[in-house]
Amino acid sequence: MNIDASLVRRLVADQFPQWADLPLEPVVSAGTDNAIYRLGADLSVRLPRVERAAGQVAKEVRWLPVLAPLLPLAVPVPRGKGVPAHGYPWSWSVHPWLDGDNATIERLADPCEAARTLARFVVALHGIDAADGPRCGAPNEHRGVPLIRRDRLVRDAIGSLGDMIDARAASEAWEAALQVPAWDGPPVWLHGDIHAGNLLARQGRISAVVDFGLLGVGDPACDLMVAWNLLGVEAREVFRAATGVDDAIWARGRGWTLSVALIALACYLHTNPALAAMSRRAIDAVLADGG
Repeated sequence: MNIDASLVRRLVADQFPQWADLPLEPVVSAGTDNAIYRLGADLSVRLPRVERAAGQVAKEVRWLPVLAPLLPLAVPVPRGKGVPAHGYPWSWSVHPWLDGDNATIERLADPCEAARTLARFVVALHGIDAADGPRCGAPNEHRGVPLIRRDRLVRDAIGSLGDMIDARAASEAWEAALQVPAWDGPPVWLHGDIHAGNLLARQGRISAVVDFGLLGVGDPACDLMVAWNLLGVEAREVFRAATGVDDAIWARGRGWTLSVALIALACYLHTNPALAAMSRRAIDAVLADGG
């Protein structure tokens, strides 16, 4: 979807006139689902730019006000929901602007402290009553479903990447993940996409979690991907201990990391250097981890 500042200004002016005179500027992001604009000093505008993301707005508006008070890190609770207009076909939203930089490992003063912070967030999120939450499936890109349902996509990705990865090691690691018993407990709340691009850091400490577009309820192992896509070996073990997960959940978390990273690398290899680099890091970490 072709989104520019002129369109965003018209949408804001018509539907939120109280913010019409605020400065507006695009935010550079490696994200693929939404265009983001900073609105004044304290707000941001988030607009789906692909049809698959169109349902994320309603989900965030419905659930983030419920989840935010129960979480130990800041999250961007929507301040307003916009409707289609001026040729823009989907709902969109206005959020608070949360200060910080992407929480890359280089920006974290103490990775082990960051691991404990992330573990507290994951444990808190997974502990919230999920009885009425949206079940995982197509609307959240199948995050949190049984791993076997991703088998064909993973094998296709391995085949398409060829010698750009250690295909044999990746296939063996994936086969091992499929042998782990599937989650048979009640579904839990999942962020679904915890990585450096969706974490903010201030003064070397993780301060916020953003982009809940893949929010759903399902297998808790999905939210362990950050252990491999961000953390190093020592911090990963700190994270594992602090979450208190059992061996099966941890092994499925490794499988989730490999699955998402392989598919993303195959998809974004030539179009999104940031996501491709993060995917390579995650694949390397999983294959080096070995269990």
